[in-house]
Amino acid sequence: MIKNIIENLPGFNCGVCGFTKCEEFADALLNSTTELNNCTILFQERFANNRNTLNEYLKVKHCVDVPNENIYGLVDKYEADFILEPLPCEHSCRETLYPFSKEEINTGDIIRYRPLACPMIHFAKVLNAEKGLITVSMIGPCNRLDGNTDIKDVGVCMVGGFEGIIKGKLPQVCDTVRFLPSHCMMQKVHSGVVVQLENRKVIIEGIHLAVWAPPVKRD
Repeated sequence: MIKNIIENLPGFNCGVCGFTKCEEFADALLNSTTELNNCTILFQERFANNRNTLNEYLKVKHCVDVPNENIYGLVDKYEADFILEPLPCEHSCRETLYPFSKEEINTGDIIRYRPLACPMIHFAKVLNAEKGLITVSMIGPCNRLDGNTDIKDVGVCMVGGFEGIIKGKLPQVCDTVRFLPSHCMMQKVHSGVVVQLENRKVIIEGIHLAVWAPPVKRD
């Protein structure tokens, strides 16, 4: 992440921020010992895009701090290992769906569906549709959609995977984890297996809503 931050700083090494070099300023940003506002050059119009990009990087950094208290589902009261937050600039974690409907689904479609084993109806925008799988991002319950929105009703779908940013303790690849998607309307703990982990960005597959108690550790 620090490389991305350095690349988006002006690179003038002017010292106005209180540091001799932009690299030192970037390191301080990651360690939360300074603020982005201390680089006044970033507020020039020509660096507007850089500033927005840096704000998103730092948003991810700040959202990964471990919560002070344990995380519990609202409905089932199970304890979760971490909260799953959306990717930068997105409103919800991404879900990979296996639709049972034979209706044609394309990228950009707005769909209405119910995840298997979930009583809640979801509305989502299709980000990718390929080889029978669709990747979606939630856009609300129905009361957030206007009457002119063209919605495809695809019925029940199996949720195969989640993608997002971990807020809490980092797992390892192949770990079976219990997590709480931040956008879940029921705030129910989900379980799955970590198949990809890059910094705090994670892909979890084998999703299940029937969350079992963790195994008892034996001496």
